[in-house]
Amino acid sequence: MGTRLWVTLKYRDAEQGLAWLKAVGFTERAVYRDDADPAVVHHAELDWPAGGGVMLGTHRESRAEWPDEPGTGSAYAVTDDVDDTFRAAVDAGGTALTEPAERDYGGRECAVRDPEGNLWSFGSYRPE
Repeated sequence: MGTRLWVTLKYRDAEQGLAWLKAVGFTERAVYRDDADPAVVHHAELDWPAGGGVMLGTHRESRAEWPDEPGTGSAYAVTDDVDDTFRAAVDAGGTALTEPAERDYGGRECAVRDPEGNLWSFGSYRPE
């Protein structure tokens, strides 16, 4: 059946975005680069170990049909090891917003901004 829900993000520096996402636990599924400039990522797909994934590309002003600016996205990723994921995210250049803590509604959670400003929450809570 495959993954049915994907977070989509744009990065000014897609290489840095790919490196950060891999550091926190995503695995590369596919990366399609520009033949003339390999630093430009037209499309990339990464899988999250607990399911789901992220698609990303290099921000290009010419993509009017996708107007969101880099650094304006947000995502929640389920993980069994919130503390290790938080440390990996910060060690890879993310900015800590909320340290790992138990939540009233269940589970443990933290929040980090990636190097381009996208908000990532990592938690053990699994929505029904």
